[in-house]
Amino acid sequence: MAEASARHILVDDEAFCEELKTKITGGEDFADLAKAHSSCPSGKSGGDLGTFGPGQMVKEFDAVVFSAPVNEVQGPVKTQFGYHLLEVTSRTD
Repeated sequence: MAEASARHILVDDEAFCEELKTKITGGEDFADLAKAHSSCPSGKSGGDLGTFGPGQMVKEFDAVVFSAPVNEVQGPVKTQFGYHLLEVTSRTD
């Protein structure tokens, strides 16, 4: 069965999400930005969501996690919770 590990940053505003992505692309640390800005409780641990299987996350999030390249920041991804930057840290098929 497929499994993935991922981390994310959740914010309310798409423009701010884009701004954070630019900072990460420019070399700022994903985990530090998650701790400072993510509205998800996982922000305290650098956005780490641990390991999960298909269907355990909301549909829009799941679709990206199980198709995007590993170790590449994706987003903004809009869900019912807000806008996510997400990075798949590992995946098995």
